[in-house]
Amino acid sequence: MTLTGLLLAFVRRHGRAYAASALMLVGIAFLIVWLPRQVGHLVDELVAGRLDAPSLTRELALLLGAGVAIYFLRVGWRLKLYAAAYRLGVELRERLYRRLTLQGPRFYQQRRTGDLMALATNDIDAVELAAGEALLAGFDGTLTLVLVVVSMAFAVDARLAAVALLPFPAMALAFWWISRHVHDASHDALARFSDLNDHVQETLAGVRTLRALGLETRSAQRFAELAEGAAHASERAQRWEATYEPAVGLSLTAATVLTLGYGGWLVWHAELTIGQLTSFSLYLGQLIWPMFAAGWVLSLIERGRAAWGRLQPVLDAPLTLDDDGAVDAITPGAIEARDVSFSYPGQRALALDEVSLSLAPGQTLGLVGPTGAGKSTLLKLLLRQWVPQHGSLHWGGTDLSHLRLDVLREACAWVPQEPFLFSASVAENIALAQPRATPAQIERAARLAAVHDDILRLPQGYATPVGERGVTLSGGQRQRVAIARALLADCPLLLLDDALSAVDTGTEASILAHLREQRRGRSVIIVAHRLSAVADADHIVVLHHGRVTERGTHDELVARGGWYAAQWRYQQLEEQLEATLDAA
Repeated sequence: MTLTGLLLAFVRRHGRAYAASALMLVGIAFLIVWLPRQVGHLVDELVAGRLDAPSLTRELALLLGAGVAIYFLRVGWRLKLYAAAYRLGVELRERLYRRLTLQGPRFYQQRRTGDLMALATNDIDAVELAAGEALLAGFDGTLTLVLVVVSMAFAVDARLAAVALLPFPAMALAFWWISRHVHDASHDALARFSDLNDHVQETLAGVRTLRALGLETRSAQRFAELAEGAAHASERAQRWEATYEPAVGLSLTAATVLTLGYGGWLVWHAELTIGQLTSFSLYLGQLIWPMFAAGWVLSLIERGRAAWGRLQPVLDAPLTLDDDGAVDAITPGAIEARDVSFSYPGQRALALDEVSLSLAPGQTLGLVGPTGAGKSTLLKLLLRQWVPQHGSLHWGGTDLSHLRLDVLREACAWVPQEPFLFSASVAENIALAQPRATPAQIERAARLAAVHDDILRLPQGYATPVGERGVTLSGGQRQRVAIARALLADCPLLLLDDALSAVDTGTEASILAHLREQRRGRSVIIVAHRLSAVADADHIVVLHHGRVTERGTHDELVARGGWYAAQWRYQQLEEQLEATLDAA
């Protein structure tokens, strides 16, 4: 859809507001056209000496009344118009937000956060201006131009009107040439602001890393370069927009010179009265607004086109994950992976290679293996963040692709490797999936996650703000708050993706004991590098290079030998060494 199509569709949906604004503008235009003619008539009457004091007072009162009416009509159309135009900005932001929430990880691998934020602010603002000020200014300017030119030609003198309009074709050509440059400059300015926005977002998100590596100066220099580039691009766009004014000024100056020269000659030869020349001069002055409106409208439209050219591909981007499932309920049963193979886009190596496993309801499955073995990838496939290229995943006999996405994800509580906490209180973060949870329920979940005592030591307890991404909490506290959030959600499937890596072994044992006590039919999949986290699991699967190399219980795997047994002995020796050093 083009910008024109978008604006026309919006105008149709809000036809009443635009129609009311247009009617008020029509009234303004007719009053503006009437005023010069009335002034010319008043001048002729004064020159002829046909006006007495009461008549003059009445004529001046009419002019004053017309001015007051124009004022209130202008206020009225602005109130109507902008109230409607702002709705377009709201609709576009809601549409963009909905689209972004439906996109999968592949989309965000190709898009920068700062760029998406710029689209939601600057670009939508530019489209909103095109829908509001540009449309009505264009209508007002065009209507005024037509009425003024008609009045000049038919109410005063057609010959004088033709002479006065001679410079205008040159002005139209100049407008066309300027508008092309405004579009290109506006697109460049929006893109450079997006780059600057992206740099600021990344810098603030990684400010601790920058400080730790001493990269503040380099980051500041990069920011200065981007800011200077954005400023220059914006200045270039403003310079091209500013060239509309000289084009209008030169054209109107030339028209005024032609009008006074030819109009004076007509008055000299008694073919035109002084009042008519006065009216014509006032009409010519009224062409200033339509001409400036034309430049302003072209500028806003070109900015809107540039912004829409950046925004539309994101709004119309196909979903990287189809939600075409029709099953709206999960049948209790085993979770199965049947010969699942998967590779990430742009990579030849398989992240998972013909993986098959089964997890009965209410049981716990441990997934272990070296870094990059495919453990987290399998969880992402279960959550349908990605779709396997071969094989299938089932829950209760139903292929996961047949389930509606919202149904599947409401049934899963996922704690990722790097838990995300929102800039809210501890209690609000725990109750994210259950916003109506009582304080007692929140506290119970925190106790199960072994984080209750830590929360009480915070300045405001459960009401303590955690800062952006939970910056005020330690890594272990963030993990346990995320675990409490997952436990409060009380989903039939709990996925812990190395979610205990930042806690000590004692806290880990406490959390796992609580999970076993509160299982209540919940299936659990634990991804871990520390094997003690999965030692009590009903089944353990070892992945290596995306393939299942070992499977069994903890005792079976230790007795069998292999990677699991060697890793278990190494970690036990490591714990004994740490205990010895602590004792010393």
